[in-house]
Amino acid sequence: MQAARALRVPMFRILVCIYSGPMTALTEIKGTGAPLRRALAERGITELEELAGADFHELLALHGVGLKGLNRLNDALGERGLEAMSGVVAPEFTTTTTEADLKTKPTGQSPKDWIESLPWPRRVEQGRALLEIFHEATGVEPVMWGPSIVGYGHLHYRHETGREGDTARMGFAPRKAAISLYGLQDGDGAQDLLDHLGPHRRGTGCVYLTRLDAVDQDVLRELIVRGWESAQAH
Repeated sequence: MQAARALRVPMFRILVCIYSGPMTALTEIKGTGAPLRRALAERGITELEELAGADFHELLALHGVGLKGLNRLNDALGERGLEAMSGVVAPEFTTTTTEADLKTKPTGQSPKDWIESLPWPRRVEQGRALLEIFHEATGVEPVMWGPSIVGYGHLHYRHETGREGDTARMGFAPRKAAISLYGLQDGDGAQDLLDHLGPHRRGTGCVYLTRLDAVDQDVLRELIVRGWESAQAH
């Protein structure tokens, strides 16, 4: 049993390299209790990004892990554009709105100012370029959603867990590990276009780029245009 346990933890670490930007301590996620965090810590998991792509049922079997808290962590993954857990089991429907539900909202901060304040010169340059590309493709001005997403348009969503809220229809987040692009997979023929985009990774509702200059700019623009058109049609 000890050997099997030792093998599983590094798998979460590998996923962090693929999907994470800045790391998020589990203590920062509202709606999670100490027993849940202790149980995960015993498995070597202390940060949200380590749960991207994890087996929901395996974690749920741990002593101290409850259905509601684990779903809250899974929702937090989605809110940050990270890969969801696999085999998620939804809790009973609830209409309760928590502080965490209200976290990702328009902030009023200037997207341009936020991009210029990034501590990574390469991401600043890429962020400037994406501001131009998204503006050309959508024709609307960007809005900051939460602390790190430059969003375009508005979408009201409802999770299978019963939680609902508002977010941007499309957008991007230039983080240290990768650039997260939202809404590119929703347009007509998007999967075929992505095959011609260049180096990237695909997650749940998100496309990840390491280098903006390594992808086909015309294909990227077409993906944004088609994604925006699809968003406007719904």
